[in-house]
This record gives sequence, structure tokens and C-alpha cells, in this order.
Amino acid sequence: MPVVSKIFADLKILHTRFARVVLGVAVLEDMVLWLALALATAMAGKTALNPRQMAYHLISTLAFFALGLTIIPRIIKRINKAEFNVLAKNSPVGYAIAVLLAYCVVAGALDVSPVFAAFLAGFAVVHKKRRLFADALDAIGKVSFAFFIPVYFAIVGLKLDVTRGFSLRMTLAFIVGSCFVKVASVSLAGRFAGFRGLDLLNLAITTNARGGPGIVLASVAFDAGIISLQFYTTLVLAAIITSQIAGAWLDYVLRKGLPLLTPSVEVAPDTLPAGQTTFAASTVDRI
Repeated sequence: MPVVSKIFADLKILHTRFARVVLGVAVLEDMVLWLALALATAMAGKTALNPRQMAYHLISTLAFFALGLTIIPRIIKRINKAEFNVLAKNSPVGYAIAVLLAYCVVAGALDVSPVFAAFLAGFAVVHKKRRLFADALDAIGKVSFAFFIPVYFAIVGLKLDVTRGFSLRMTLAFIVGSCFVKVASVSLAGRFAGFRGLDLLNLAITTNARGGPGIVLASVAFDAGIISLQFYTTLVLAAIITSQIAGAWLDYVLRKGLPLLTPSVEVAPDTLPAGQTTFAASTVDRI
């Protein structure tokens, strides 16, 4: 989501129906991805699998996600605007960080990946009706993009070993194979959803971008001993290349003046008053 959202923002299409569809799919995909990774990390490094421990790890992760998406955000949102919340009034930045750390503490106690905690903490702090702590979150975001995220990617780069940890055959095979599977599956699902033609290609190429989560996935899996150094390098390169392809493709489509998604409703020109454009044309203009 982060990389795709940044691409949409740079291209000024974040408000469009296309962006809403892609980001909605990305949220669901990331949830399934992290749940699968939680199960994989529970199994990693064990010569004999412990079904009870694996079940606890998976159930605790599912419970953490379920509560973090339903009940807890409602409680946090009430606390956000409560009169007794002195910290939120006097130090919004400190309060937002405190919420994040609280989520991380609970995640650590339950042996849940802290990536989940960060995602759910952001979901709880942001208020959908009133942009509470907008300035605070903007300040945190600027610091993160200026310092923490570059440091994180520098650490990722230090782990890469292009001499011993790079396999051209593996990288090409994985990128080509995974892109084919992604494009084919999205195209098939898109047809069931009613999309056709260029719509399918736009959706497939954009959702194929692995982005930041792809690199985080590779790092967590590598640190847990699930994947080799060669496959770690392959996953990182795949995340970078597919994200670049998505951005370049969307920029090309927009420069050509083509719609990202065909309007769902068409109105015949002769049925409109003089001087009024069709719904399709106006929608394409907005996109």
C-alpha cells in the first residue's frame, strides 16, 4: 500500500475510483499475506512442529487483527477526543507515538509481528470524520520518511550480497513467473467483477507492484531463516522492479489520455442537453 499510494499521489489520481479499487484490494491482500507469514514464522527453525504452539500463534494473530479492526479502534477514537485526555491535547505527537508503542507492547506479549501493530495503530488513531491529530501525524510522517525509512532500506541494502547472494536465473524465473501468475489471476478475477480490456491490464500491473511490504516480507522471512540469501535478494529486486513497472505504466496511460477504468455508466450524447458532456467523458477527465 505505501508505495502504490505514493505513486497515486504523485500522479494525482489518489481520489479516483481506480485508486479506491486498488487500495481496497491491497488492504485485503496484505492482511492475508501477514497472517500467512505469521504462521510461517511460527513454524520456522523447528525440527518438530508443535501444533498447539502453531495454533496459539495463529489464533493470537487473528484475534489481534480482529480486535484491532473492530472494537479497539472505537475505544481509541473515544479516548482521542475525551476531555480527560490531557496528553492528546498538549502533545498530539507524543500521544500518537504512545498509542503506537502500546500496540507494539501488546503485540510483543502475544508474539505477534510488530508490523501488524504499526498498521493497526495507524488505523485507530486516524479519525475518518474529523482529521484528529492531522498535524501530529504529518510531523511523524515527515520524520519517518526523512530518517527511519531511509535507515530501514539502508539496512536492507546491507543484507544484499550481489556477489554470493544473487542468482540471475532465479531472479528472472521468479519475476517472470510471479508476474505472469499475478496478471493472469487479476485478469480472471477482474472479468468476474465486470472489467474488460485496458481496465484489466491497468489493475493487473498496478496490483503486481510488491512495494514496501514486499521488502518487509523478504526481511522478516530472511531473519526468521525461512528463505535463503539468494531468494531474499530475489524478493527485494522483485519488489523494486515491479513497483517501477507499475509507476511507469500508469504514467504512460495518463500521458496518452487513456482512462484507468472505463466508466460504469454510459449516456448517449444525443440524450444530453446542448453543451453538456457525457458521463464517460467527464469521468475520464476526472481520472
